[in-house]
Amino acid sequence: MACRLLARCGRLLCRSSAHAPASRFHSPGSVLTELLPSSSRRAVSARFMSDPSATASEDRYDAFLPFTPLDKKVDVMTIPEDILLAWVEHEGNGNQGANAFIKWTKLVLKARESGKEQPDAMTDPRLKDIMNVVSKQISTVWNNNLVFLLQSLWTLNSPHTTTFLSSVQNEVLWRIRRLSYKQLGLLVNVGLHRKGQQDAAIVNSALKQLELRWTEISDAKTVSALMSKGKYLSPTLMDRLEDKALELAEGFSGEEIRRVCASLAALGRRSVPLLRALSYHLVQRPTSEFTIPLIMDVAYAYAKLNFHQSQMLQRLASELLLRISELTPADVTRFSKSLGFLKWQHVPLFEAFAEHFIENSDKYSSPQFCNLIMAFARLGFQPSKGEEFYSKVHAVLEGSLSGLEPSLQTDVVWSLCVLQQARPSYLLPLTQQKHISALSDGRPAPVEGHRLKLLHIAATLDLEHPDPTRSCPLPSLAALCIPAGASTVTPMQSSLRTALQSLVGERPEALRTGVETVHGWTIDGEVVVDCESKPVDLTEMKAPHLPAGGGDQGLPDGARRLAFVAWDFSSFSSKSKELLGRFVMMKRHLQLAGFLIVEVPYYEWLELKTDWKKISYLKDKMGKVVAEDMAK
Repeated sequence: MACRLLARCGRLLCRSSAHAPASRFHSPGSVLTELLPSSSRRAVSARFMSDPSATASEDRYDAFLPFTPLDKKVDVMTIPEDILLAWVEHEGNGNQGANAFIKWTKLVLKARESGKEQPDAMTDPRLKDIMNVVSKQISTVWNNNLVFLLQSLWTLNSPHTTTFLSSVQNEVLWRIRRLSYKQLGLLVNVGLHRKGQQDAAIVNSALKQLELRWTEISDAKTVSALMSKGKYLSPTLMDRLEDKALELAEGFSGEEIRRVCASLAALGRRSVPLLRALSYHLVQRPTSEFTIPLIMDVAYAYAKLNFHQSQMLQRLASELLLRISELTPADVTRFSKSLGFLKWQHVPLFEAFAEHFIENSDKYSSPQFCNLIMAFARLGFQPSKGEEFYSKVHAVLEGSLSGLEPSLQTDVVWSLCVLQQARPSYLLPLTQQKHISALSDGRPAPVEGHRLKLLHIAATLDLEHPDPTRSCPLPSLAALCIPAGASTVTPMQSSLRTALQSLVGERPEALRTGVETVHGWTIDGEVVVDCESKPVDLTEMKAPHLPAGGGDQGLPDGARRLAFVAWDFSSFSSKSKELLGRFVMMKRHLQLAGFLIVEVPYYEWLELKTDWKKISYLKDKMGKVVAEDMAK
């Protein structure tokens, strides 16, 4: 306290002497030091370095301070013991002691990595002397050295430094408002995982200062480092850091972009302007910056945040294709899963993934193998070496499928149904009540997603692998049928159903809309047309695709059952007109169930602006489908 009071008096004396003539240059503390004994001058002069008016300018004062023999030796030492010997030979002040301790810590940590550290290094009396000097003159330690000193003590985590650590912590708390934003950022990055009460107080105070002084931040490194700790930051500070990141995006390195993207994904913060800016600058980076961790984390972030940027995804896929021999099974499955969620298919890369699995199938764990199959199914990708690929798949499944947990087993078998690789031996166990009960896990019924998948699996068994000697599995799954109206109707589906009602006119008995089938698929419209392609009454006709079975009359001779299906934007792979895997399976199942499919894709339907154009379009589609069937 006395030293702080002297520092404040010094400022007043400096101001009062500002009008007096000076024959030589005076440093900020020269007037006060002339009034003090020589033994106190160094302490007061150094104390001015931590004054609010001098904190940001320590480097300027450094130019006027002599570079002592101790400083020179500490700067070039490469062995911890040499630091202690230099201290004994040239005992310094508190600031020099802090600098020596920081350098000693770096060398000790380096020695630990090579296994050369002495077990009693922290109990060395010379080191204790350094700590005693620093503790007594803690107020003279410069801010930068003080922050790095605390970082060193945190890193060492030694009980021998408890008293010394408390002294440094108290001083840091005292000066917290005087630290620069870089020093505050360092305290946050290093101290977040510390559990001590004082450590938490320092980190919380530093975060508060950063939140108040965020406009001072001017370098990309600090922004990326802070954002990587996003889960510990307040939403307000994260908002401001995102603004800063957007402002400094051009200066981010590839590694800093990776950290920011990973942080945004972990927090679920879909900041589209920032993601666009980072994508724009990352795509221009040289190949050397596209490391495998960067490619994996950026793709994962895009998938987690549902952010599509075709140019960036193309660059990531191209860079990864060059490194396919360096990839581990975890890398292959992680990237393929990310692209699957993004609904973005890069055929050469997926061919390389299939080849990678063929060559290294014994290195894939069960979760990795399952994720790869599910990614292929989501996109409906069929490798060119399908026979060789699927032979490896079946070889792995025979020994591991029954051991998977029920939900994962359901997902994998459903994916095989999409890829047309499901065998009856895979399907039958999943249609039994035992599996349904295990999947429910004590709940009345499985969640809707798995409920639908079970219906699709049963439909695959019934439609694609018919066996007269086998009882139909559908009755055992009747309780799983989704109630009518349970699914969400998109605007396009609503528009199509309205147009179909106009198409049949005053004959509502000739149309069903929103048909929930026993196979787990929803048909937007169902119409039965006679041999002259005119809609007929279908209420009394048999309908095996309905849970109730429909009426008791068979289809008239020459009649055809039409299913109208709206393919929305979400039904296609990104930037293409290729249907996703589940919708390809839907077409196949409906056709096997006796329907002629009238497909209505969004890119054609949205071009029709009037009702009469929509009706004409549907009539034309119906005519083409019936004509194609007659031609067969």
